[in-house]
Amino acid sequence: MKITFGVDSFIWTENFSEKDLWIIKKAEELGFEVIDFAIAHPETFPTERVKEELAKTHLRAVTTTTLDASTNLISEDEKVRRCGIEAMKQLVDINKELSSTILGGVNYAGWGCLSGKPRTEEEWKHSVEAMREVGEYALKVHPQLNICVEAVNRFETHFINIAEDGVRYCKDVGTGNIKVHLDCFYMIREEKSFTKAVETCGKEYLGYVHVNENDRGIPGTGMVPFKEFFTALKKIGYSEPCTIESFDPSFEELNKNCAIWRSFAKTGEELAVKGLANLQKIADEIN
Repeated sequence: MKITFGVDSFIWTENFSEKDLWIIKKAEELGFEVIDFAIAHPETFPTERVKEELAKTHLRAVTTTTLDASTNLISEDEKVRRCGIEAMKQLVDINKELSSTILGGVNYAGWGCLSGKPRTEEEWKHSVEAMREVGEYALKVHPQLNICVEAVNRFETHFINIAEDGVRYCKDVGTGNIKVHLDCFYMIREEKSFTKAVETCGKEYLGYVHVNENDRGIPGTGMVPFKEFFTALKKIGYSEPCTIESFDPSFEELNKNCAIWRSFAKTGEELAVKGLANLQKIADEIN
């Protein structure tokens, strides 16, 4: 299995804007085949300029997002849920323009919007119904797109923490274009087994992967069993990208939820380059 490695725009910038267009060419120069645009604010994302710069490279684009309190799909407030649906539809449109086939992230609930108690059936119903509308919209305007719901840790959401819940969510939405997004940083906290989590999703439901270290540092230098993980991915025939993502302690919006208080490399770029080298070596060992 040849693993396609990607890099997240978060390595360089918190909110991608026109001043960050240089990142696109840089990602290719560093040896990545995929760039993941983290789009928290679709209304300000420079879609056309990004499209122009992508055309100058061989990079494949994918995207991730996070909803917030104003777009929370599990909110009791129907107006808030409607805002979330419209934001997600806007992201579907952006993905179509970028020829992206993956929209991952915490796109099913407000990121960091913790209720202080376990997920309720009412919250599940709200999110599933909202995502069903988004999924049906995507089937009409961009049928190649998979909307991948990221299982994240208990400190960032009470809604989807493990692969099993992600698969249940995909099945309940039922549109066929909802998949699971796994992230090693979260898996090492919430899953019992990397292999079992991958097998729980299987080829049918595993839509996207982030290959982050347990401390969000340089991948391959910590506790994540990447050899086991890549072996499991190979076994199910996973063929989508494996993307490195991390954050800088100078970021303003993200750091409270991510709890990033220290640097893990001299620069985000160093983290990405060294991580890529480590992961490519591990991937080569299982082929």
